[in-house]
Amino acid sequence: MYTYKQIGSISYPILLSLLAQNIINVTDTAFLGHVGEVELGASAMGGLFYICAFTIAFGFSTGSQIVIARRNGEKEYAKTGPVMMQGIFFMLALATTLFSLSKLFTDDLMRLMISSDLLFEKTMDFIDVRVFGFFFSFINVMFRALYVGITRTKVLTLNAICMAVTNVILDYVLIFGKWGFPEMGIKGAAISSVISEFVSILFFILYTYFNVNIEKYGLNKIRSFDFGLLKKILNISIFTMIQYFISMSTWFMFFVAVERLGQRELAVANIVRSIYMVLFIPINSLSTATNTLVSNAIGSGNADQVVRIIKRISKLSILTMACFSAVVSIIPNTLISVYTNDITLIKASIPSLYVIAAAMLVCSIGSIVFSGVSGTGNTKSALVIEISTLFFYIIYLLIIAVYLRMPVEICFISEFIYFIGLLVLSTIYLKKGKWQHKKI
Repeated sequence: MYTYKQIGSISYPILLSLLAQNIINVTDTAFLGHVGEVELGASAMGGLFYICAFTIAFGFSTGSQIVIARRNGEKEYAKTGPVMMQGIFFMLALATTLFSLSKLFTDDLMRLMISSDLLFEKTMDFIDVRVFGFFFSFINVMFRALYVGITRTKVLTLNAICMAVTNVILDYVLIFGKWGFPEMGIKGAAISSVISEFVSILFFILYTYFNVNIEKYGLNKIRSFDFGLLKKILNISIFTMIQYFISMSTWFMFFVAVERLGQRELAVANIVRSIYMVLFIPINSLSTATNTLVSNAIGSGNADQVVRIIKRISKLSILTMACFSAVVSIIPNTLISVYTNDITLIKASIPSLYVIAAAMLVCSIGSIVFSGVSGTGNTKSALVIEISTLFFYIIYLLIIAVYLRMPVEICFISEFIYFIGLLVLSTIYLKKGKWQHKKI
């Protein structure tokens, strides 16, 4: 049975790596908030478009991570590397496909989604550059899957620092035109994000070469494309890929609906979303640890410990988020002022921030229990749970945001519906589902 210290030692480096990934979005939002509301809204729409595509790759890497963790638990270490290598081959093909589709169809798609001509123009300035990041971020998540799966997560801390520092410096230089560089605005934010992802993958390659026992993990054999192994990975990953894409696409639709309410409402939603994503980092790290520890436990023949592992991580999660939510509720003005110095925009954002602070308490348990379902290897059941929950989420959003055109803070109540649904359905699955002997 994993102790709180062991859970922390695995999840803490993951937290730092997720923090670095989110620093890219937070930095872009913070800097662009001081450029203008249009740029702030455009970065939200363009960033969410990118994340929708990225989550397909992240879903594949999560499935790969579950497989790697299972082999690690079975002590078949040499079989972990080939999973990662086949994943990289697949990710390169996926990046090429999504990049090509983005270049061909994004213009028409975003024109349908965005009503403001100026917002559309700025959004496309961001997306046209940002999609080059597919080739780097898709490979990055495979390295992350490897290190999380074999529970060597400390490297993620170093990578986090490297990527975050690169992005902050380049955002400052390229957005505002410092150190002799031209002032690029929102396009500069996109360029700095892509370069940061490239630096991240370069770090992973060098670290793996010099610090990992390549032979032990089967990384010394560069193999051709293995359709048989890829099929096994996709049997787990495909449902996670669909699940993440649907979930993120629904979040994207939230912003499409809010954009119809007005430019100010979209700016509020983007600021609150950025703070929300930072708050979500501890939960996300613990959720990732849940995936790995559950899969490792089943692989080592300790399926009877799974529910206890989930309960233990859930307790840690809600205690952590209670502290974060309290801080957010006490100093909302201070947090929002990081993104804008517009007093009226700060005041308009506070109610939504209160809603999110409360929603994180439900999220802190719902996300962990749901990750436990994925960790059992039954990603098909996880997809069914996700779709069932999102059905009610979308119905609420259509009624409140599109039909009734309620304020942004009322729209954000949809997060309660989402995480309560995940918690209830995931708990039912873990109590009644046949997952103890799931083979992957």
